[in-house]
Amino acid sequence: MLPEEITKFIGQSTGGIRVMEVEKGSIRRFAESVDDPNLLYCDEEYARNSKYGSIISVPGFFGWPAKGVRAGGQMGGIPELNAALAKNGFGRVLDGGMEYEFFCPVRAGDTLAATSFIKDITEVEGRTGKMAIMITETTYLNQNGDLVARARGTSIRR
Repeated sequence: MLPEEITKFIGQSTGGIRVMEVEKGSIRRFAESVDDPNLLYCDEEYARNSKYGSIISVPGFFGWPAKGVRAGGQMGGIPELNAALAKNGFGRVLDGGMEYEFFCPVRAGDTLAATSFIKDITEVEGRTGKMAIMITETTYLNQNGDLVARARGTSIRR
């Protein structure tokens, strides 16, 4: 059972709002980097004649931090939580993967606002000992306030 000094962070924000800009050149470069040749990500005429009407982003690519906007969230989580986990023997971190839900397409030219919070932290017994499993949930809204995606990241602490 995890101590309260760790579980008290469940439900807390991992930082402020992070603002990202989605630019068509970045979409194309990301698609190339993951070897996805879908014309919806790079061909304006093809995309314009599709059901989307414009270039859309590769699922899972949410753009880059907006210039002049300081990132409010921290990819590594909450420093006090990381310290409490380390103090209780969970100092090493392993990426447990990402799970996405998509609600509407991200389009070239969109500005996205992302907010993250600690959804859950549980302790499990593995064959090599105790582990803390932490789930962080991030919500992405576009400039119109539409929910475009929700991401759940899992980290395994040992």
